[in-house]
Amino acid sequence: MLGLTACSTTMLPDANLPGLATVAGQVDGTRLMSTLTDVVESHRLDTPLDCEPLKSKGLILPEHACFLSKNRTGTLLEERLKAISGLQVRRQTIDDELYAPSNIIADLPGTTHPEEIVLIAAHYDAFYEGADDNSSGVAALLELAQVLSQYRFERTLRFVGFDLEELSFVGSDRYIKAWSSNETLTSAVVLDCVAYFSKRPGSQQSMPGLPSPEAGDFLAVISNDPSSHRAAEVHALNEALKLTKLVTIIAPADGLKPTMNPLLQSDHTMFWSAGREALFMTDTAFFRNQNYHQPTDTLDTLEHPELFQQAVQLNAATLGYWAGGPL
Repeated sequence: MLGLTACSTTMLPDANLPGLATVAGQVDGTRLMSTLTDVVESHRLDTPLDCEPLKSKGLILPEHACFLSKNRTGTLLEERLKAISGLQVRRQTIDDELYAPSNIIADLPGTTHPEEIVLIAAHYDAFYEGADDNSSGVAALLELAQVLSQYRFERTLRFVGFDLEELSFVGSDRYIKAWSSNETLTSAVVLDCVAYFSKRPGSQQSMPGLPSPEAGDFLAVISNDPSSHRAAEVHALNEALKLTKLVTIIAPADGLKPTMNPLLQSDHTMFWSAGREALFMTDTAFFRNQNYHQPTDTLDTLEHPELFQQAVQLNAATLGYWAGGPL
């Protein structure tokens, strides 16, 4: 069965709560929305990928499949990361794949345990303008890199833009398969659809096996059993710092049963499949947002930028805690 968690701040040994609150407070809502606007514009101006090669394989494609773009956004993400002082940026190219995908990776090296990696990721391909899915995740990733790069941490913070999530998680699958044995993944978060919130009663559909709040004004943290201690830490941090409204969902065992498919709609699935811990943070996408994978997924539908900012603030504090800081 699915379950909800409830935890206390006693689960946060050695947490520098005042320092983490300061880090979270550095998330700039105006800058965040400006970045989101730029990411959306990059998709709007891009040329969609040619979907004929997919059709030639005999696939029956939904209409939106021929409106997927990524190249301009990938360039924007790489250039913005390179402009942030202290980050080491590189592309991971993926050979022999349709559409020449590549992941964009930026490291903020740890001071004492650089081989221990705390990872935050978002896919940068999107259908149409993709304001929520997933321009919001890319904007959040860039804001987190901007904020966290101002501090130092014991472990390495790694910011990753995954390519072609929308075509069966191509980027994250190849990334996990190429993981270096010289590194340890201590924790990971995937951000996908994190900016669509509604306070209207009835705006939230029920998620599988769980009663949901009536309004879509919360951030969901989705975990499997092996990752549940990380979800509990996020819950405890949020309780301690009073940042946002949170619902935590724990999928049983490895979380990969077919009945869990609605909770397996992003790159965290590849981490779970490889036996790696990972959390999925989301506004619940199609359980709330009727613009999902539609040309109407536009900026003007994102009615509560303050809740988007709060979601990013929670991630800033969480990453800082996991990375062992701020120092």
